[in-house]
Amino acid sequence: MTLIVTLEQTETVRLDRDRLGALYRQLGEDGAEDVVCRAIEELAARLSICERMWRDGNGPGLSKCARSLIAIAEQIGMSALARVAGDVCAAVDAGDDAAAGATLFRLIRTGERSLSAVWDSQDLSV
Repeated sequence: MTLIVTLEQTETVRLDRDRLGALYRQLGEDGAEDVVCRAIEELAARLSICERMWRDGNGPGLSKCARSLIAIAEQIGMSALARVAGDVCAAVDAGDDAAAGATLFRLIRTGERSLSAVWDSQDLSV
């Protein structure tokens, strides 16, 4: 009898409430919500582009796209997403295709969870 094991991969995400709070104090509620909404849209688009770059075998494009995720994620307090995007860049830059693929798909999982965490927040105005 063959035993099949399914691994469930989940990523823990934490939003930096201090960073979000600073953003709201600096820009006011309307300004901060506008920045957060635009950042979320941009992150979702770039995650998709990163995956396409991987599938197309475009390592330099993947690295460039992942680097662009870092600044956006940090701006709105998604430190885990920024860290994993940096890991993708490091793997691509090292020429380690297996690690790049693994960290890219971790980036996608982390991104999806991070975006959901922001959308699910009842009150972004900290």
